[in-house]
Amino acid sequence: MSTVSSVHDIKTLVLSFHPVIVIETVEEERVEDLLSAVADAAWKPLFQWSVTRGLMKTSETSPITKTTDPLMMLRHLDSLTVGGVFLLKDLSKYLEDPKVARQFRETARGFLAKRSTAVLTGATVQLPAEIDQEVVRYALHFPDRDELRRVVNTTLQAVRTDRKIEVRLRDEDHEALLNALQGLTLQQARQAVASAMLDDEKLTPEDIGFVLKRKAQLIRDGGILEYYPVEDNRFQLGGFANLKAWLQRAHVGFSHEAQALNLTPPRGILLVGVPGCGKSLAAKVIAREWKLPLLKLDAGRLFDKYIGESEKNFRKAITLAESIAPVALWIDEIEKAMVSSGSSEADGGLSRRLFGAFLTWLQEKRKEVFVVATANDLSILPPELLRKGRFDEIFFVDLPTSEERETILKIHLGLRKQDAATFDLPRIVAACEGFSGAEIEQAVVSALYRALAQKHSFDAGLLVEEMRQTIPLSVTRREDVEQLREMAQGRFVGVR
Repeated sequence: MSTVSSVHDIKTLVLSFHPVIVIETVEEERVEDLLSAVADAAWKPLFQWSVTRGLMKTSETSPITKTTDPLMMLRHLDSLTVGGVFLLKDLSKYLEDPKVARQFRETARGFLAKRSTAVLTGATVQLPAEIDQEVVRYALHFPDRDELRRVVNTTLQAVRTDRKIEVRLRDEDHEALLNALQGLTLQQARQAVASAMLDDEKLTPEDIGFVLKRKAQLIRDGGILEYYPVEDNRFQLGGFANLKAWLQRAHVGFSHEAQALNLTPPRGILLVGVPGCGKSLAAKVIAREWKLPLLKLDAGRLFDKYIGESEKNFRKAITLAESIAPVALWIDEIEKAMVSSGSSEADGGLSRRLFGAFLTWLQEKRKEVFVVATANDLSILPPELLRKGRFDEIFFVDLPTSEERETILKIHLGLRKQDAATFDLPRIVAACEGFSGAEIEQAVVSALYRALAQKHSFDAGLLVEEMRQTIPLSVTRREDVEQLREMAQGRFVGVR
């Protein structure tokens, strides 16, 4: 959503008799700029309040006396005879006081007659139930490309006031830089660009990689998502011929020709099957094949002990994904978020609410966010998730065939700087029958450690010996694997 549209939307709310608007965001400076434009467009004065400075008209330099106290400030607003827009920073935490809450409700009621609007902002705005039902919440989306372009230009001008910065960016490099900044707040974007320039007093195409690393770290620090840039995605996948063929066909859905036929881009796929057989790796390879950045959402990280925070975490993750679109969103072990859905209210219905929110978003999303969900346990997945139409396709991932085991061996030997041509591959492939891809990789790694520790040559004999000492999951959990295969039979498409 662009700034122009944000100004228009909030101006509409102000002029349509909404006395209280809530904007949850950490971008306080951006809200100030936004409301300044709204107040000018609506011909209303703008006031700001904080508990440290009190109430102040933006066109003046001194605060109104005795307004640092929240109760006194609200009484002052109640006494005003003229309308205005009032930005109240972090007020929500003071509304836990019954007197402040009551005065707020009376002040808000008076705002209807005066055509005034209070805007409550903060990173989290939790309100008493009697107040929450009287407010309208406005979602401030991440900055769009125009806002990010202005940040790059203003940051460059600011740094150039005392430093000589050389800019070596072509038009396509400028666009790539804006792509790298998508999903960041204005302050984060400003800091990333400034750091890139100050590092060597240049702004070059190489700095785009620096910005991407900074972005990946910022997203990771948020605690819900992990970010894999396209440039860092070099994962390889052995086998999965059916999946790869489907991906080639489905990618056409992103083309202009498909849009001309009113075809929507593919929504996503669900990968279910035996643990360790490449579901997670497939998510990474899909992003690489389609040249998309990858966001990983660990469903278990959504849950929070505080009421409402889990749903907020989900909205935050989805908002970030949509701001970076086109993007692949990998939801790892989706059953972790759905474990109580339809079966128990042990978590107060939280899993059911998250599940409902996810299905609604998956069905109605308009942004190019391709979902790759993985699941190990089919028995606890809600049937609504498995019906046709939720995902574009559901694939079953079984244990690798002999040909795939050979391919997997070649990949992992090559990654460890071993020449696969010098190994007796048929012998090794036979020895690892029933192994998952992850178990084959671990056998290679363990055998290499043994070779180094024993100062022994790393050969097929050592690798076969390591595999014979390994009991794969297909043996230790034979009943579970067979049950999984039986459930998938005739219901899902094989990846091979």
